[in-house]
Amino acid sequence: MSSKKQEIENSAAKKRALILRRRLKSKKPRFRRQESWRYKRVSEVWRKPDGVDSKMRRKKKGWPKSVEVGYRGPKAVRGLHPSGYAEVLIRTVDDVEKVNPKTQAIRIAHAVGAKKRIEITARAREKGVRVLNPREIEKPLAEEEAEEAEAVEEVEEAEEK
Repeated sequence: MSSKKQEIENSAAKKRALILRRRLKSKKPRFRRQESWRYKRVSEVWRKPDGVDSKMRRKKKGWPKSVEVGYRGPKAVRGLHPSGYAEVLIRTVDDVEKVNPKTQAIRIAHAVGAKKRIEITARAREKGVRVLNPREIEKPLAEEEAEEAEAVEEVEEAEEK
């Protein structure tokens, strides 16, 4: 079988697996830590119940569901973004060069500043890479101040006439 045909079959299978994962996830319960609803000091972050008399550990009726293997998603799409791309964390403009635009999408690290973010986004657009967390960045202050100064000059010229 040709590689093109295999690629099409793989992408179709991946799409089916993504749809299946979405459907399974909608049925999955919200896993909560035992007694987290009762005490403020106990966070909702999942921890396995291990008490000797724990009703949740014994899976008693009326108690929240526990995390189990059966709730897992399809292996083919495990760890992928809902769009079907594998996420790659980007910190520099050079990192964009290593990304495969067919299978990977980039997420710009939160610590990246506005100037570098603009450069990374521009490079990703050139290469055809999808950015998962794009951010519209306003013009730098120097440009805004220059535009305001021009507007003030235009108003003053209009008043003189």
